[in-house]
Amino acid sequence: MFPIKRNRRLRKNNTIRKLVQENNLSPNDFIVPLFIIEGKNKKEKIESMPDYYRYSIDLIKKEVKKLWEIGLKSVLLFVKVDESLKDNKGSEAINHDGLIQRAIKSIKNSVPEMIIISDVALDPYSSYGHDGIVKDGKILNDKTIEILSHMALSHAKCGADIIAPSDMMDGRILAIRKILEKNKFHDTGIMSYSAKYASSLYAPFRNALDSSPGFGDKKTYQLDIHNSNQAINQTINDIREGADIVMIKPGIAYLDIVSQLKSRINTPIACYQVSGEYSMLKAASKLGYLDYESVIYEQLISFKRAGAKLIASYFAKEIAKKL
Repeated sequence: MFPIKRNRRLRKNNTIRKLVQENNLSPNDFIVPLFIIEGKNKKEKIESMPDYYRYSIDLIKKEVKKLWEIGLKSVLLFVKVDESLKDNKGSEAINHDGLIQRAIKSIKNSVPEMIIISDVALDPYSSYGHDGIVKDGKILNDKTIEILSHMALSHAKCGADIIAPSDMMDGRILAIRKILEKNKFHDTGIMSYSAKYASSLYAPFRNALDSSPGFGDKKTYQLDIHNSNQAINQTINDIREGADIVMIKPGIAYLDIVSQLKSRINTPIACYQVSGEYSMLKAASKLGYLDYESVIYEQLISFKRAGAKLIASYFAKEIAKKL
């Protein structure tokens, strides 16, 4: 007795597999993280992230032009701040002539149509390496939000299209939305890191920006890796406060959160394939343990299959060229 339903009929050759393919990747799906440093004509290797670099503003403009030419439409900006400019108040974060502010203006002038997403958090600017103001060994929530709001406004004034608060302070989405509205930046979007877990996979990124916490860890504000309900509730709350896009971070280990959210919300979901995920694949590939390109593609398509609309990935440039 042969089966009436043969599922393999729709897998018998590449053409029919493509015909019924449920998910695809295109350059439009990607957000390209970029690291920016002071100086001129500077391109620095990041030892913990092979083949990834920090760029001075003059070179970042050239890099962004190349990204646009291969179809990548959005960049996510991070800056490495000089130690002399770090304090416990976030002073440099709200400097209108600060590094990220100048970078936003320069990129927008160079490639006006490129969507600029700017990171909003205090850890690159903090003498403690934490995402907020520190007092008596604790991270102050409400005082930090005041600085983050003004930081977000300064980015909007410089031309950022989307503000991306990655700090995980309570109530910061509403505070940022209010200050943007008050100053008539009605069209400036917010991409909230709504479910940012206290993961061990961020280490290469922290090396890239010299932003590791100077004491303790970030578990009092980033999400507990054991929990999912908190992530769902917090994300829904951020949407109510005005988030236009919500971010899940890291990627592969948290696709259950992406999938659960996809069934509950209509807001676009972004997923971040973080530095640890990038560096592990690079290392395994160098040792010949896996097929580099096919594994990258497999991981990226898994984000789409789980429900992510956007993917922040250090592989974006490589994969876009292949696509």
